[in-house]
Amino acid sequence: MTQTKNVRKTNVFQLKKSLKFSVLSAVVSAALILAAPKAYAVRPFITDDAAVVGHRLMQLETWALFDRFSGQHWLMYGYGPTKWLELSLGAVYGYDRPQPNHTKFSYAMPLLQGKFLLWDYQPNKPPGVALALGTALPFGKGEFVPPGYGAYSFLAVTQCFGKDENVLIHGNIGVNYLYVDKKNRFVPFWGVGTQVKIYKGLHFIGEVISGDPYAPGTGLAYQAGFRYFISDFIQVDAEVGQGLAGKERMPFWLGFGARFVFETKKKSKN
Repeated sequence: MTQTKNVRKTNVFQLKKSLKFSVLSAVVSAALILAAPKAYAVRPFITDDAAVVGHRLMQLETWALFDRFSGQHWLMYGYGPTKWLELSLGAVYGYDRPQPNHTKFSYAMPLLQGKFLLWDYQPNKPPGVALALGTALPFGKGEFVPPGYGAYSFLAVTQCFGKDENVLIHGNIGVNYLYVDKKNRFVPFWGVGTQVKIYKGLHFIGEVISGDPYAPGTGLAYQAGFRYFISDFIQVDAEVGQGLAGKERMPFWLGFGARFVFETKKKSKN
């Protein structure tokens, strides 16, 4: 959720932190779960959905991405103060390998985001619409720290088919604003993705993206994999992807993600 000093180093996909640690983080986080609503799009799936976590619900999204150059582990906490607003706080840490025998630790925080639900999506009805606004502040250490101040905004649209959300289609379009070296830059991005139910909790997921609101300047790329809903409380996924075009075409990557949701509101007494 940061912009880094060059396209390769800033990409959200460039992640190789320890898989063992990421899995352990997910297991520990799962122990905190109390209750959860329906499923949502989860990183490392870049294209976001037109949905928010829900009134007085909290969520943890955690994901890791690996390629031959670097590794990152992301954490994003979200809270729904109302049924139409989601506030999120994120951070990233990991390492970058600019040279074969030179590995550097890096971290950056915070990433702040607000997501506004304008219209909720329903099965076989008009698509849902949401608007997201965010910023990654240049605080931290190493290559993951943004080179300057910036912000992003994007519109998310979701179309749902089937009463059990058998097919979801997401579309995003937005822009990054960057202030670097006393210059203003505007970097557009977009993404189109889908989630298709295969059997029970197993879903296929895939997307094509051009840029990333968390890592501006990345080129055209694809990502595909599977998502599994362990229960109403937990969903996990695994993906592979690769760059298709751009000044620095992204290398092949492997990603894992998980989402956990729990209630904060008190239950009424009978």
